[in-house]
Amino acid sequence: MYNISQQKTQPEFNFDEWCELSKKDPVSFESRRQQSIDELINNVSAEKQQRLRCLQWKIDRVRDKMPTPLAACVAMSDMMWDSLERLNRVYNDCDDITTVKDGKRVLKTPPSAKIVQLSSKR
Repeated sequence: MYNISQQKTQPEFNFDEWCELSKKDPVSFESRRQQSIDELINNVSAEKQQRLRCLQWKIDRVRDKMPTPLAACVAMSDMMWDSLERLNRVYNDCDDITTVKDGKRVLKTPPSAKIVQLSSKR
């Protein structure tokens, strides 16, 4: 499983090396990029791998669809902002139905109502 402590043992990302490879040999660059992505995904817990593969598939489709790398970067940035906005809405929704009591977050008391028996007309 991937965790923060493993970051120290992995080789550092060398931007200049990757940039040079992309210019001189785009096929090797793409192969190495895919290999790096696969290694990262394979090093996380099994329950997260499928979600990451789906996300990477979506990112790759955005990259394929965009006319330039800059357009792809902007589109992926928009994807991240959309995701952050959704997360914020979920957080706020949870904040609406919970409260902090004794330092712990608990559900607010749900509203109550009297149930009235309706007579049936037959």
